[in-house]
Amino acid sequence: MSGGQTLAPDAAAIERLADAAVAALPERFRRHLDGVVVRIEDFADEETLGALGIEDPFELTGLYSGRSMREESSLASGEMRPMIHLYRRPLLDEWVDTGVTLEALITHVIVHEVGHHFGLSDAEMHAIEEQAS
Repeated sequence: MSGGQTLAPDAAAIERLADAAVAALPERFRRHLDGVVVRIEDFADEETLGALGIEDPFELTGLYSGRSMREESSLASGEMRPMIHLYRRPLLDEWVDTGVTLEALITHVIVHEVGHHFGLSDAEMHAIEEQAS
């Protein structure tokens, strides 16, 4: 984000950063993301938060929904495409609270959610992140 930014980035700005994060992924991952939709919302809805046992909507910055690549590869009739949800307000709060650049934060969340697309568990992703550090 530019140094002169005075307003919180809107959904379109977050989407541009998410698109850049996806474009920066290694080709071996990127080629499997053609059907995955990235959707920007201010917050997760109440149903999603309830299903995850989350009371504070600021605790969820991103979510993967849909089948992983480890599951059947074809969509059942009427089934929604796999989707990465990015929640703008929690992302912005974390950005302010941590001092991490918004680009780095969004990239981290995208990588985490892409890991779910590939069928990796949270523990597997954390282990990969630890190895990369």
